[in-house]
Amino acid sequence: MRRTLALPVTLVAIALGFLISVQAQTQKNVSEVEKINADRMAHMKTVLSNSQAQNTKLRKDHGVLLEQLDEARKKVNTDPQLLAHLTQLQMIEGTQEVEGPGIQISIDDRNAMVFFPLGPDDLSEMINILKFAGAEAICINGQRIVGSTAIVLSGSTILVNQVPISRGEGVPYELNAIGDQNTLLDYFTKLRASGLKSSGMTVSIVRKKIRVPSYKGTRTFKNAVPVTI
Repeated sequence: MRRTLALPVTLVAIALGFLISVQAQTQKNVSEVEKINADRMAHMKTVLSNSQAQNTKLRKDHGVLLEQLDEARKKVNTDPQLLAHLTQLQMIEGTQEVEGPGIQISIDDRNAMVFFPLGPDDLSEMINILKFAGAEAICINGQRIVGSTAIVLSGSTILVNQVPISRGEGVPYELNAIGDQNTLLDYFTKLRASGLKSSGMTVSIVRKKIRVPSYKGTRTFKNAVPVTI
């Protein structure tokens, strides 16, 4: 009888021992998980606290920068030297309308004797001659010539700054250039006007006070960025 009961009791004891061991291991795992979660929560709270502090600092810095920017704008609007410098930069890049002594060149290539009318390359060459002669500002049929200006042919129409240049009544092309009148006249006459006239075109050059409009286009820099030192 005792031997008969010994086996079940042994099995029950083993089972209880296994269950107790599993429960202890499970409790240990639960404790470790709770510790990990607690550590994660503490870390998240630290990160959140740091982020909030950094955000507060950034807001404060942003406010300071806005105040400095506002002061700088006010200074630019009142400081004569800064205003003069800004105007000078606008004149250089062509976004400021200018006037001064110069020459006006009118060229008519619609004469029946003209076999080869003016093209983009001809106009570009004339502009380069005027630049070489020291022209400070140039426009052709109302379009300001700036660093990004492109003169191209689209079908039968010449585009300057991506704008079709219209031909005025009796004067297809009109170039205005501000600079030393004698130098501009001398260079253009010797380097280009004579050739144009010999090809049958009508060319007129007069000294006068010139007004050159501002550049109306927009410039977008997609690849170029300022170089920081």
